[in-house]
Amino acid sequence: MRKVLLFILGAAIVLNTGEAQDKIKVLIVDGQNNHNWKAMTPVMKAELEKTGMFTVDVSTSPPRPPRPPRRKKGLPPQENSEEQKKEFAALRAKLLKELEEWNPRFTDYRAVISNYNGQLWGEQTRKDFEAYINGGGTALIIHAANNAFSQWKEYNQMIGLGWRNNKFGIGYYYDDAGKLILREKGKDRGTGHGSQHEFQITIRDKDHPITKGMPELWLHAKDELYHGQRGPGENMQILASAFSSKEKRGTGVHEPMVWIIPFGKGKVITNVMGHENRKSLQCIGFIALMNRSVEWLATGKVTTGIPANFPTRDKSSSTNKK
Repeated sequence: MRKVLLFILGAAIVLNTGEAQDKIKVLIVDGQNNHNWKAMTPVMKAELEKTGMFTVDVSTSPPRPPRPPRRKKGLPPQENSEEQKKEFAALRAKLLKELEEWNPRFTDYRAVISNYNGQLWGEQTRKDFEAYINGGGTALIIHAANNAFSQWKEYNQMIGLGWRNNKFGIGYYYDDAGKLILREKGKDRGTGHGSQHEFQITIRDKDHPITKGMPELWLHAKDELYHGQRGPGENMQILASAFSSKEKRGTGVHEPMVWIIPFGKGKVITNVMGHENRKSLQCIGFIALMNRSVEWLATGKVTTGIPANFPTRDKSSSTNKK
């Protein structure tokens, strides 16, 4: 009897190991962001793993070093003691050293998701990420992660457009006829967003595996609608856009929302939706785009279907029932 139980246990271990090996390994990097990354990462991780297709690890960077206390209005400037200044300097040096040494093993994964917008990664980490993508690796850049690293040339090439001023580079938008228009460097406004609201997504590439089968127009849940993004903007394949209403302090034109850029043998998708407000990341449309984007990045194909409760032209759809 004991031998039978051991055999069954061993078989179960083999089966579970085989199942894990069949799944697509994904890495989320986070740890610094002007958005609530601590709330964002668990939602994205859970939705990816619900598909049964992915195993998701997380690599969290050291925190940003604290700043000295600011002077309060109406009060004289706060003088820090020499001892406090030394403590701040020591802590800052410690965290900067930790960030320099933080180095996720990108090559262990079929796809990397960036939920990071903070200090520049260490030199070796940047080189490793460039080599990973250039050698055939893939990445999905979510929301404010495209704000990061304006001083990193290769990252700007990977994301194409980022949160930059209008002197940084070119930009794009669609007119009402669906024609893609170039924003010249130094002209028109730079990047920003108006007030949060629901907005319609327009699928611009209906034949791409990621967007194939989605309604041409669908209503995304309340989110920040980025506009006026700038960068080198080379080799962009735009999958979706959204109309940035002037009533919501937008541009009055259709702004790119999701696009693909090849980098060496690899590829990078940027999706500027996803501000965590308990609505945007819970949007069924956002989740479907994320899951299908990661599958396509990792395998070159999409088997994940369009959910039955996918948003319609006039009605958003969410996993959050509150």
